[in-house]
Amino acid sequence: MKAMILAAGRGERLRPLTDSLPKPLVCVSGKPLIVYHIERLAAAGFDEIVINHAWLGEKLVEQLGDGSRWGIQLHYSEEQSALETGGGIKRALPLLGDEAFLVINGDVFMDDLPQDIDIGLAQINAGKMAHLWLVDNPIQHPNGDFPLHAGLVAAQKIGEEPALTFSGLGLYHPSLFDDTPEEGFPLAPLLRQKMPSDLVSGSHYSGYWCDVGTIERLEALEHRLQVG
Repeated sequence: MKAMILAAGRGERLRPLTDSLPKPLVCVSGKPLIVYHIERLAAAGFDEIVINHAWLGEKLVEQLGDGSRWGIQLHYSEEQSALETGGGIKRALPLLGDEAFLVINGDVFMDDLPQDIDIGLAQINAGKMAHLWLVDNPIQHPNGDFPLHAGLVAAQKIGEEPALTFSGLGLYHPSLFDDTPEEGFPLAPLLRQKMPSDLVSGSHYSGYWCDVGTIERLEALEHRLQVG
């Protein structure tokens, strides 16, 4: 199975750091955010990773190279301007192949990949179009994104069951992107279209997760890693 790291965003909230760097190359504890992902994906057995890029994308290619230092192959999907999450994945489909693939946002941090990726893959192989990992709602996103009920992700709340936050990590079957626009489009509305048909399964990720979207959260993550 191949993996994709989403790395095309501009990173406005991390300026001025992102004025001269693509967001996933911002360092925390001396290492670019994207390298944590590459290392964990390589350790989990992924040997081909696709990275999309737009803003200052040539710096990603220059710094990461072909992936040989991690014993993997890196492929790049170039976007002249960011195509949003859905459009970026669709553009990269020729590099991802005909089987299910894993996608992770380049600007999140997780201590480890989920231990149940094989369970998510089994859901895809059984006919689901996507499997998402959801996390407890962070302070900056208290209302969450999607409820998770009996292993399925719902488009709206079911009774009093709270919504959880999408971690930015998911498994997708290429057919999810059939009949979607050629230009950029967001991923969440596409997933919501499939949820009423029970085509999106999900899991709760209970490990440490951080959306490194602001200078303050970057500094908090830096502190956490330094103190262990």
